Amino acid sequence: MKRRDWIKINGLGLASCFLPANKAFSYLSNNQVNTPNFSSSEFGKEFLWGAACAAYQVEGAWELDGKGPSVWDTFTHKKGKIYNNENGNSAADFYHRYKEDIALLKQMNFGVFRFSLSWSRIFPKGTGKINKKGVEFYHKVIDECLINGIEPWITLYHWDLPQSLEDQGGWANRKILNWFQEYVSFCTKEFGSKVKNWMVMNEPAAFVGLGYMLGYHAPGKKGPYKFLKATHHACLAMADGGRIIRENVSEANVGSTFSCSHIAPYRDDSVSSYKDAGAVRRMDALLNRLYIEPSLGLGYPIDGLPALKRIKRYFKPGDEERLKFKFDFIGLQNYFRVVAKNAIIPPFLWAKQISAEKRGVPMNEMKFEVYPEGMYKVIKQFSKYNIDNIIITENGACFKDVVQNGRIHDKERISFFNSYLKNVLKAKKEGAPVTGYFVWSLTDNFEWSEGYEPRFGLIHVDFNTQKRIMKDSGLWFKEFLSEK
Repeated sequence: MKRRDWIKINGLGLASCFLPANKAFSYLSNNQVNTPNFSSSEFGKEFLWGAACAAYQVEGAWELDGKGPSVWDTFTHKKGKIYNNENGNSAADFYHRYKEDIALLKQMNFGVFRFSLSWSRIFPKGTGKINKKGVEFYHKVIDECLINGIEPWITLYHWDLPQSLEDQGGWANRKILNWFQEYVSFCTKEFGSKVKNWMVMNEPAAFVGLGYMLGYHAPGKKGPYKFLKATHHACLAMADGGRIIRENVSEANVGSTFSCSHIAPYRDDSVSSYKDAGAVRRMDALLNRLYIEPSLGLGYPIDGLPALKRIKRYFKPGDEERLKFKFDFIGLQNYFRVVAKNAIIPPFLWAKQISAEKRGVPMNEMKFEVYPEGMYKVIKQFSKYNIDNIIITENGACFKDVVQNGRIHDKERISFFNSYLKNVLKAKKEGAPVTGYFVWSLTDNFEWSEGYEPRFGLIHVDFNTQKRIMKDSGLWFKEFLSEK
């Protein structure tokens, strides 16, 4: 069985969030590039426009200048874990090319650069001794942003846990709370005078579910008990991190990011639709509610997914209050719709996703359904919470890019952004507190277990030469944002 086939959609349900890529995909049903019938100015003068990346996916220099190994360094060096046995040793070489990439960001008229810090580049062993060269690197990245009039937005944790901490149990070990506090405290004190916008974590549902339940991502652990432990510790750490940022950084703008999907029933007949509605509730609890509701004081969504009641065994006195933290903003990251069907397996979820391929709907290269209305619907769903500020901190698509005469005519990606932005604007005009939109991603990068084949970037990267080419989608944003 091929590696791309071994993760099935009827697993936890979370697996469907990062389905393996496949060369047999369909582009958007309408391949014509849509000229937007709206302008960036309609979003408002204060609306934030940015592009994003993550340390492990772009930096490379995996063991240079004192950096310690992360779980992703270890995981990618194991045969059979990554498509084509690729790794992020070099990635997009952002470590050496950050000035070039930030200059390209500026050329496209973006005002925000969202990037993450590598924990093991700063603390090679996860705690204790500081790597001064790693700290110097991030000072240089921040300074380069400020020189170019770009606001740096830092994500403290984007999945690359130091391997030395994973050797002690990682996110399944409650000691991670102390380790994380030390890391966050140092970073906010070190960079806080220059950086006011902080995100504690990127998509805890992904790194916990895929890393500690399904084993599809680093560190490759499996089983519901590690999953529940890691879930609780991640939620506690997210709130702890928020409090530390607010204490250490004056005028801090504190948030965290969450993966989210509109979830719809598969069948519409009276009998089956009732059963599928239950599957929708359970998937919604797992994919959309599990990591955000504790911080809002709502606790874990046991009402939607009764199996989550087992998480209570990992509580310590005071945890219910410790979970609560009012973020200044919530980052939503939407890529596709989930269509759910009631199912006997798996017993944890009693539901499975029906793939875009099986339903015959438009999808991108990774078989993610292209469903622009889903963006509108998740914004409306999360707007019902007591949230003052929503930022779309990731949204993008991978399509097969072809270099022709030094150009990449990625009309499918342009059409994608046009249609999704239209739905962001629709939600905003209806009163949703949406204040920003960040493209995933600035450059092509190492796309986790799928290696280098899926390309999400506005900037094409030749991973053999590291040559950059701005795609037509990047030129589209350059023109679109010139009106803001």
